[in-house]
Amino acid sequence: MLDINPILLIATFIVFLTLIVTLNRWLYNPLFAYMKKRDEDIKKDLQKVGSNDEEINELNFNSQTIITNAKLEAAALREKVTADAKELADSKLEAKRIELAKEYIEFEQSLAESKKQLTDSLKLQVPLFSEAVKAKFSQI
Repeated sequence: MLDINPILLIATFIVFLTLIVTLNRWLYNPLFAYMKKRDEDIKKDLQKVGSNDEEINELNFNSQTIITNAKLEAAALREKVTADAKELADSKLEAKRIELAKEYIEFEQSLAESKKQLTDSLKLQVPLFSEAVKAKFSQI
């Protein structure tokens, strides 16, 4: 049947212990060191991501602030340009009103002169008209 050989048992046990020690030195310790380093790298990356989130949030806030300020400046500039254009249009309109008022005054003066000249010429012709009317009445 089966005999247990103590020398083979001890030799197998020594080989097994040697294999465990060798595997521990060459395989398990480097593997555990690599896994530990990888875990540390992952933790560092997660911390960087967390700090990046804060940085991204800060940059987003800054960009929103800049955009808001730019919109306010654009609105102020738009208001200023609109006010300037309105002022220019009002000044041009006022200048045109003054010009038309002057032309109207000149027209009234020329009309008054024409009226005076017409009245004077009619006054000069009144004796001729009165003689013509007398002549007509004498014929009737």
